[in-house]
Amino acid sequence: MNETLKRGISGVVYIVLLISSILYSTETFFILFGLFLLIAVYEFCNLVQIQKIFPLVFATVSYTSITLLSHYNDVTENFINEQFDAKLSLKINIEQLNIVLLVTTLVVSVKCILFLFYDKIQTISTSSKYLYLLGYIILPFIFITKISFGINDYNPKIIIGLFILIWTNDTFAYIVGKSIGRTKLLEKISPKKTIEGFAGGIVFAIFAGFLISKYYIKAKPEFSERSILIWTSIALIVGVAGTIGDLIESKFKRIAAVKDSGNIMPGHGGILDRLDSVIFVAPLIFLFYQILNYVS
Repeated sequence: MNETLKRGISGVVYIVLLISSILYSTETFFILFGLFLLIAVYEFCNLVQIQKIFPLVFATVSYTSITLLSHYNDVTENFINEQFDAKLSLKINIEQLNIVLLVTTLVVSVKCILFLFYDKIQTISTSSKYLYLLGYIILPFIFITKISFGINDYNPKIIIGLFILIWTNDTFAYIVGKSIGRTKLLEKISPKKTIEGFAGGIVFAIFAGFLISKYYIKAKPEFSERSILIWTSIALIVGVAGTIGDLIESKFKRIAAVKDSGNIMPGHGGILDRLDSVIFVAPLIFLFYQILNYVS
């Protein structure tokens, strides 16, 4: 089987699995991304060369507990009350939890961006490895599940729309960069990326955001202009932050002297290779929705 065919088949399987799990139910969506998280943690541990058992256990416990507390709060509260004391009143402030998780993730994201420009540093301290594991890998996966709820209830169109924007940005950044790209974006980390490709990806992502808001989300007439503004803004965030996320993963791979984070997807590499953009974008989209909710 030639490389192009393998790449095509694994790509189709990935997309079908992703979209079907998102559309089928909230639970299948959570389960799939929980599995993606464990694979991504395993791959990241290989990249930075740390032991895998504790990170995998920590990721499992964190993802499961925070997901249950965030999206099944009433059920979780009743279960704990029944187990310990029927008179115990447990109230978990989800908003405060979200703030703590978001601030932690954004601080690590800033550290990741600075890490891109540390040209002379080719080793990563042990403490930084675990900090990146938490704020760059584990918490962003949690925010992927959170943004699927938008402002109100679970809405599969939000997360599918987000992936469409990421795929559009990646595809047209490649096409435009290959066609007219001349000025390197960050040559030491990703030699093939160009400023022209970066700009082209953003332009086409914004156009895709317009189409998503108009023909896929299909907002009510009185909300159509607002929907267009929301999705073109999300597209802009995706275009900028998604590219940064891609570059950050490339920096980790360059230090590890490997081409791909893994080989679970023939022709595509690992799960981290496929989700490097979305995990960096997710906390920012979550923040965007919180601001939108506050303004509303």
